[in-house]
Amino acid sequence: MTSSPAESIEPFRLSVPQSDLDDLYDRLDRTRWPAELPGAGWEYGVPAGYLRDLVRYWRHTYDWRAAEAELNRWPQFTTTIDGANVHFAEVRSPEPDATALVLTHGWPGSIVEFLDVVGPLTDPVAHGGDAADAFHVVVPSLPGFGLSGPTTEPGWEAGRVADAWAELMRRLGHERFGVQGGDWGAAVSRELGRAHPDRVIGVHLNLLPGGQAATEPTEEELAGLGPAERERTLRSWRRWAEWSREGTGYAVLQSTRPHTLAYALTDSPVGQLAWIVEKFREWSDCEELPEEAVDRDRLLTNVMLYWLTGTAGSSGRIYYERAHAGGRTARPAEPSAAPTALALFPAEPQVALRHKAERTENLVRWTEFDRGGHFAAMEEPDLLAGDVRAFFRQLRRT
Repeated sequence: MTSSPAESIEPFRLSVPQSDLDDLYDRLDRTRWPAELPGAGWEYGVPAGYLRDLVRYWRHTYDWRAAEAELNRWPQFTTTIDGANVHFAEVRSPEPDATALVLTHGWPGSIVEFLDVVGPLTDPVAHGGDAADAFHVVVPSLPGFGLSGPTTEPGWEAGRVADAWAELMRRLGHERFGVQGGDWGAAVSRELGRAHPDRVIGVHLNLLPGGQAATEPTEEELAGLGPAERERTLRSWRRWAEWSREGTGYAVLQSTRPHTLAYALTDSPVGQLAWIVEKFREWSDCEELPEEAVDRDRLLTNVMLYWLTGTAGSSGRIYYERAHAGGRTARPAEPSAAPTALALFPAEPQVALRHKAERTENLVRWTEFDRGGHFAAMEEPDLLAGDVRAFFRQLRRT
């Protein structure tokens, strides 16, 4: 593939200077801990006892170099799109006729989310699957996040990212491709299907932006539902109402003053850790601790990509851009024509309602799982990869 200098794609290899790690260790050793109410548990935020133990593990046991080597097994690159540096991995399948697929992470996630699904998707035969279900996988870092950050101008909301991904796939030679994502990755993937329907084969989501029970269902709305869907709608509303009361403070702050927050998170690794680990605990399918759902080392590697790149502020700006969208970042809210699949995991706080999803999406697949949460690719990689395969197999047969 040839490209102009403005479209050049450069190889990238992750190699963090030892001085950055030494600085991290020094900061961890000098952490200034806040006072805590006795017996408060998680109600006021991350408990000090839990966080002290996690910080000790981070400082003395966690191995960044091993994580770095694992990430470097993926071929990685950078390119400039619409004025932003875009980092991505491209892992090609051994199957020459594989379908191209973009996997997009969200906040507070990163490309680390997909470490356990890329293998089954690119080489299904090696994982007990069918060669026909293979994908050439592209895993970009969102602009402003981790290795694609920080961004240097405003306006990087989901619609602009979607256009950047369409351009990225053009540069890679993929005129037609599928998309998958959760959290902000779901918003970007959905926008790709809306804005580029001629290129997007199908949209697989494990969260539906705007599809949740944001308002209490009316009696008229409930009357049109069957008994099972009626009960699910009421249950979903109760969950959404509770989450709206107790779980959205992070979004309000990042939607209004992300740069003020960035001073604390960029200066304190323990602050950055607490800000992220709380969401893994609250949004994952766990009883008490996030490590019950997500491997502790993977969680810390995800945090490291925020810390080492200093992108707490620029990643948080995506919330601000959504809240203040206008001009080039705004799109009409027309329904999506792209074939869409929803994979629903029970611990996901932003619940999708089928009767609402059918109004806005070309919904061709709806799967409800009995375990898993918001970070589906990390929590239940086999379930997610299996559903992605099944969805695109379904599209090939229609």
